Amino acid sequence: MAKISIDPIGKLLGLRYKAHPWHGIEIGADAPNELTCFIEMVPTDTVKYEIDKVTGYLTIDRPQKFSSILPALYGFIPQTFCGKRVGDKSAQSTGKPDIKGDGDPLDVCVLTEKDVAHGDVLARAIPIGGFRMLDGNQADDKIIAVLKNDAVYSHYKDISEIPVAVLNRLKHYFLTYKEMPGDAAKRCEISHIYNREEAHELINLAVDDYREYIEKMMFE
Repeated sequence: MAKISIDPIGKLLGLRYKAHPWHGIEIGADAPNELTCFIEMVPTDTVKYEIDKVTGYLTIDRPQKFSSILPALYGFIPQTFCGKRVGDKSAQSTGKPDIKGDGDPLDVCVLTEKDVAHGDVLARAIPIGGFRMLDGNQADDKIIAVLKNDAVYSHYKDISEIPVAVLNRLKHYFLTYKEMPGDAAKRCEISHIYNREEAHELINLAVDDYREYIEKMMFE
């Protein structure tokens, strides 16, 4: 996969100013085999943090109203975008023709045995699979990765090797964290779990969607 380059002036400015986590941080020279991930949340967070797309600052999206515990580091893959290609992949896979990309960078969960104190950090991670998740009619895939050189998780090469209990915790979190008690209709669903090769394919599609997204922004 071609590396997304930043011009020399941009790199020099990055030495003086904090880079925007979505646009100013490179995905990594060996992507999709190894990724630079921006971590927004850790398991001890009691509020949901996410990046403000305009400023790049980590903001409070909402308090966690119930006892949903995030069982992994959670964030996104820089210089990716869930647009038409990601949406089309989800539509093809699920047989639902009206699926669209959610317009956000591609989400990632990073498994590690270490306690990380807070988000707003970068992590080097190895993608091993993913969840094909739908939020209404939007593709909201979750790439599952392991922290590079982690003592417990780094030897896993594919999501099929991960203990079922770990995957069930992740599935439960993502299927319930947006739901309210008493809701009649389920907002989110996970159609299936996919392997490392398909995760790589989705990351490449999200990179292509990002390039198109940036090109459109430049000419608007």
